[in-house]
Amino acid sequence: MRYPEDMNRPSGRGPGTFSPRARAWLIGIVVVVVVVVLSARAIARFYTDYLWFGSVGTTFVWRRILLTKVALGVGFSVVFAALLSINLLIAERIAPPIRTMTPEDELLSRYRELIGPRQRSVRIGLSVLFGLVAGIGASGQWNNLLLFRYGGSFGAKDPFLGQDIGFYIFKLPFLSYLVGWAFASAVIILMMLVVSHYLNGGIRLQPGSQHATPQVKAHLSVLLAIVAALKALDYVMQRYELLQSDRGTVRGATYTDVNAQFPALQLLILISVLSALLFLINIRRRGFTLPIVAVALWLLVSIVAGEIYPWFIQSFQVSRKESAREAPYIRRNIQATRAGLGLNKIETKNFNYDPKPADNVITDNASTIQNVRLLDPNVVDQSFTTLQSQFAFYRFTDLDVDRYNIGADGAANQVVLSTRELNPDSLPSQTWEGTHLIYTHGYGVALAPANAVTPKGRPNFLVSGVSPIQIDPSVSSAITLDRPEIYFGASKDVANQNGYAIVDTKRKEKSGDNETSYRGKGGVPIAGFMRRFAYYLRFGDFETLTSDFLTSKSRILYIRDVADRVRTIAPFLSLDNDPYPILVDGRIKFVVDAYTTASTYPYGQLADASQLATTADLRNGGDFNYLRNSVKAVVDAYDGTVTLYLTDDLYGAKDPIARAYAAAFPGLFKSSAQMPANVKAHLRYPEDMFKVQTAMWGRYHIDAPEDFYNASDRWDVAQDPGTSTEGATATTSLDGTSSGRLPRIDPNYLMMKVPGQKSEQFMLFRPFVPYSQDDSKKQLTSFMVAKSDPGEYGTLQVFRMTQETDGKVDSNRNVDGPLTANQSILSATDVSQQLTLLGQGGSKVLLGNLLIVPVGESLLYVRPVYVSASAAGAAPELRRVIVAVGDSIAISDTLAQALQKVFPNAQVVTQEGGASTGSGDSGTGTGTGTGGTATTPDNPADLLGRAVTLFADADAALKSGGSSGLSDFQTKSQQAQDLVAQAEQLLGGTTTTAPTTTVKKSGSP
Repeated sequence: MRYPEDMNRPSGRGPGTFSPRARAWLIGIVVVVVVVVLSARAIARFYTDYLWFGSVGTTFVWRRILLTKVALGVGFSVVFAALLSINLLIAERIAPPIRTMTPEDELLSRYRELIGPRQRSVRIGLSVLFGLVAGIGASGQWNNLLLFRYGGSFGAKDPFLGQDIGFYIFKLPFLSYLVGWAFASAVIILMMLVVSHYLNGGIRLQPGSQHATPQVKAHLSVLLAIVAALKALDYVMQRYELLQSDRGTVRGATYTDVNAQFPALQLLILISVLSALLFLINIRRRGFTLPIVAVALWLLVSIVAGEIYPWFIQSFQVSRKESAREAPYIRRNIQATRAGLGLNKIETKNFNYDPKPADNVITDNASTIQNVRLLDPNVVDQSFTTLQSQFAFYRFTDLDVDRYNIGADGAANQVVLSTRELNPDSLPSQTWEGTHLIYTHGYGVALAPANAVTPKGRPNFLVSGVSPIQIDPSVSSAITLDRPEIYFGASKDVANQNGYAIVDTKRKEKSGDNETSYRGKGGVPIAGFMRRFAYYLRFGDFETLTSDFLTSKSRILYIRDVADRVRTIAPFLSLDNDPYPILVDGRIKFVVDAYTTASTYPYGQLADASQLATTADLRNGGDFNYLRNSVKAVVDAYDGTVTLYLTDDLYGAKDPIARAYAAAFPGLFKSSAQMPANVKAHLRYPEDMFKVQTAMWGRYHIDAPEDFYNASDRWDVAQDPGTSTEGATATTSLDGTSSGRLPRIDPNYLMMKVPGQKSEQFMLFRPFVPYSQDDSKKQLTSFMVAKSDPGEYGTLQVFRMTQETDGKVDSNRNVDGPLTANQSILSATDVSQQLTLLGQGGSKVLLGNLLIVPVGESLLYVRPVYVSASAAGAAPELRRVIVAVGDSIAISDTLAQALQKVFPNAQVVTQEGGASTGSGDSGTGTGTGTGGTATTPDNPADLLGRAVTLFADADAALKSGGSSGLSDFQTKSQQAQDLVAQAEQLLGGTTTTAPTTTVKKSGSP
């Protein structure tokens, strides 16, 4: 019987209903839309990255890296998925057609009922899922694959297995990953097949029944044979990896590795191959007796030969005679470490130290004395900000030392300079318009001679000011600045302000007080809705999509930190932590030193990077025992153009790793011959590399293996005396406890002349002391210099402190190191008294770098003394200069005066009172020396008359009160005392003149 309501129901589907296929399509469309929406920002980032690489002309780099990642990920995923799917299909096909069920098989029965009809879909789904998991990590091997593909020969072989070094650098990392991945994949597939065969009935667990069908047994035996063969290949890789072993006293294949571990691996390779054969033979035999025996034997040998035997050899043969047993391997380690870290071409020379040099040593090294750096970048950075920021939205964050031909005779002169970059925390307008359209860039530089200050002890700026830039006439022929804007800088939080800036809009930008518009070609054109929408998704600011200020010519600038730009273009390079600006062709450009590294150099010791800044790439990028500064990047501060130069030839040898990258990315690098000469003139030996090399040289300067093992002549980088008048303090660990070790002194860029050198050069300098865990040893043993000038760029020299007695040269253990010299300086009565006076009235005394300046066969210790008010943001002022030579210590207003006290008959010439015109404080006025003796008369009576006047002025200043009054009292009193001393010298038969703070010995023309 039919109900009435059913009588008129149509036979088809009613309105609003969908067929199963339509529903499937609808669900698919919804899923795609949801995925697209959720992935919109990722897609936008991918698209804008493509646009960015196009804007800097390196789309081919982006494409090559992307395709390599995709090829690896897809390739490994497909291989794993295919292997798993094929094996699962085989498992299905060889499953028993009739399955005898027992009460214990109820779970399997339910599984078959549920999965049986969908077995194909489940197999494909599992294969795809596990394939994706297996392939995800493979894309991270893109760098190793490129090196594997394009790497060549090093032209040298390892001393154990005789393989070219290039095999360990280029081939071994990727081969080891490939074998390890294949072995792990085979084990995973084997485990899944065991489960599959069990679920399909091919494997039974019930007692008394056949545990596996012959077909299943054959299938699993083949897979076990493959696993064994892959493990044999893994043992082969481990043979080569022994050359990075850490078992012995040094890194590399040492006595136990060579005589115990290596033979054990050879035996394990043989047993693995034998096991694979036994697994195959077992296919035609009943049971699993042979495989079980093979596996048991394998495990036994791996434990006895692979672990117990090497431990026995190390404990009972090597440890008892370690120095003798390990001697040949220590020699290999020394040679490899030096070669890997660029220490194999160091020139070692004797420095026959003279503690009491004659006065003429100062006269003979006049150029070195004139270039002694009195401005410490770590101290006067606040002076730059206070005196030269000009506007609250500008600041200086990093000061660099360089050299320019701005001396009176056009000679190279050390300078301290810094770029004036945006201060994002102090912008007058914190709106979207203000932060992204108006305040878009920094402006200009501040540059001052490193060897001179104004009468107030402040930097004597030769390049200063904002809109317009003020360049001192005396240096205008050497320095021009036609394009001072800084859209791309070296201060991360400034250059990357909120991620981006948009230029060439209807809204004018601010350059100081002036309004301007960007006219460069940097950045990405942002015309069109699609691009504006993409950048809206990337940065999350709706104004990028809706702002009326944007035009069809507008461009968006992002990745504005110069190091990040280089790192994005060349992610395979490690970068130095200190990009530095240079002024060339009327523009500001930044030089970024880039390194190639590797950790698989055979027998090479891993580098000590602990002395690097915590933000340094070389410290955070993983261990390495190969290091080369083979690339220098030059980034234009205005348009962001990045030019990479292959500069390995500057060091006298090609870098195979850099050459491999050049082959992988044709056109990315220019040769060093294409680098402009004015850029080459400002190249500096990179500081991070020098820190690593000096840290390692402390131990690796030792040639003899026995001496190396005993470490009796091990050096350490000298302790840093610090900037406090209380002396150095030990470093503090994260838990607040003292480590007992002092921080190491940083390298200093100096213009100086070392023994055997005809003229002054720009070089890095770092001293050594004997190694001691508690820093009890402080005497100077040697110092290392790295030259930076064209022609000798990259030359490393070490000068050992020696003394000659009866024609025999011995090590000199009586030369004060920086810490000892500083302690002697601080304990000197005159120094102590003046530092106490300078620190009164709320003033703060800071000690600048303790510079060690070689002069002839002696060492001149120079330390500037700064005073700043206690108020926040007060500019430190140079008030005194301390000089120490041997046991002689002097402090005075100027370097010339301090030197004159130690060398009364020397002709002292400095630049402190140079005739260059320029602002000491604001860019105008005339700069003279702090001592006020730039025009000192020759008449003793005049000197004494001026001294009396200065004493009276000092008394008046003291009565006026306040910290400034006390400071003026101290300065004028010291000037008066120096004039009295000069008068005494004249009365004693010497004559003093000082057109540029020059003091001539008696009888000199």
